[in-house]
Amino acid sequence: MNLDHTLASIAGLRHFDAIIDARSPSEFAHDHLPGAINCPVLNDEERARVGTLYKQVSPFEARKVGAALVAINVAHHIQAQFATHPRGWTPLIYCWRGGQRSGAFSHILRQVGWPAQRLEGGYKAWRSFVMTELAQMPEQFHFEVVSGPTGCAKTKILHALAEQGEQVLDLEGLAAHKGSVLGELPTTPQPSQKMFDTLLLDQLTRLDPARTVYVEAESKRIGQIQLPDALFEVMNKSPWLSVSASLQARVDFLLTDYAYWLDDPQLLTHLDRLKPNCGNEQVVHWQSLVTQRDFARLVSELLTQHYDHFYKRSLRHAQSGAPEARMFSTDDLSPQSITELAQRIVQSPALSAV
Repeated sequence: MNLDHTLASIAGLRHFDAIIDARSPSEFAHDHLPGAINCPVLNDEERARVGTLYKQVSPFEARKVGAALVAINVAHHIQAQFATHPRGWTPLIYCWRGGQRSGAFSHILRQVGWPAQRLEGGYKAWRSFVMTELAQMPEQFHFEVVSGPTGCAKTKILHALAEQGEQVLDLEGLAAHKGSVLGELPTTPQPSQKMFDTLLLDQLTRLDPARTVYVEAESKRIGQIQLPDALFEVMNKSPWLSVSASLQARVDFLLTDYAYWLDDPQLLTHLDRLKPNCGNEQVVHWQSLVTQRDFARLVSELLTQHYDHFYKRSLRHAQSGAPEARMFSTDDLSPQSITELAQRIVQSPALSAV
């Protein structure tokens, strides 16, 4: 049992006025605790400099340089961000292991008079907590899995369900990827795997296990992100609802939803990724349609000659342990129609999980 009153556990995070990440900006960008702000005691260049001194000269020389830099940086943070905070302001500080960086930062803040504490075990303890929770928490929820061929507006249906007050877990939103070969978002890079895990856990903790959670059917990977095993297994055993739409409706929807690709020269390169599954000749043909700007035909052929076949194969595997799916069909994927489809889903009697 830890008797040091200056140390806090993960269980007490909600009791603090601020969570301060004392690590470098690159460490913070890779992953950080939800709601944390980055106030590095050493920036990336300074951290590398101190680390080099530690290895090549001596720990003593490294600490002399590091201490001076830490003092300067903490002073800057106090002046720039904390100077107006009252005496009762309670911050939690963490670094990689909860050691020197967070220890120095919290010590200075306590000397000012703020009851600062540091997170026991630091970010490393947080990461362990995330992995443990993600291996257990999905079992608490009753999921309804929204499935359907590519272009059926499944993500938009999730958003429409959320607008009607339903609980939704938008995995593609968390992963910043639409889950297909052309799924990259034009201005939003995917988070790191660790950041995705943190975002996912944060989202799950906000959901009520007593209410249904709607989630889109996904493969094990969304772009470069991998879903936790426990979540993937629970989804595959949960009740599914299948959305189908006419080919024309799907083509029209995708031309709008992926409009940013139509003038992107990288589209030709991205289509090369289909060669292992579709063959060189077929992909060259599709690239010619891009050159001709015959995007409607391109999308139609991609659906009928690739994505629909892939969907049928993956569906048979994914639904092997799930109940029979509820069926919903439409010939219109306009915003109003998607809203109405979401209403039909909510009003339809749910199936029980196996």
